[in-house]
Amino acid sequence: MSRIGKKPIPVPAGVEVKIDDHRITVKGPKGSLEYEHNPDLSVTLNDNVLTVTRASDERRHRALHGLTRSLLANMVTGVSDGYQKTLDLVGVGYRVQQESEAIVLQIGYSHQITVQPLPGLSLVVEGNNRILVQGIDKQVVGEMAAQIKKLRTPNVYTGKGIRYTGEQVRLKPGKSARR
Repeated sequence: MSRIGKKPIPVPAGVEVKIDDHRITVKGPKGSLEYEHNPDLSVTLNDNVLTVTRASDERRHRALHGLTRSLLANMVTGVSDGYQKTLDLVGVGYRVQQESEAIVLQIGYSHQITVQPLPGLSLVVEGNNRILVQGIDKQVVGEMAAQIKKLRTPNVYTGKGIRYTGEQVRLKPGKSARR
């Protein structure tokens, strides 16, 4: 039995789960999300606890069991608390400004880069070198943060660039260290 798949998902107060055949809708104070799961799995809601069960012990069913449970748990957490990724701009002259919903980055190029948020997300600027990506869908929040980071990944020699808060960038020694 899958250790992750068999764990029950507690549904907090204020979150409503609706199961229609293979489509699951989760509504909460932050918004609503939908997911259509594999018909070989069954999802039940009893006493504000979601459980996922599988039809057999086939390899494919075992893999889908844990995946479906994780996705549903992320949906419940997203509509109740939301998700957030924090990015830091490191480097002289690197800064970010809020422009309505979008952000404008100055990250060492000859031009400014404007980034529009994906639907359902918000980009918030703290200070002039910190970006908060907030939303209810964990996958979309991670994707948007990765797209912003990709604009200027951290340089391995100087450490300048865009990185996640708390990310450790191991610096390589330069040419002079070789001697």
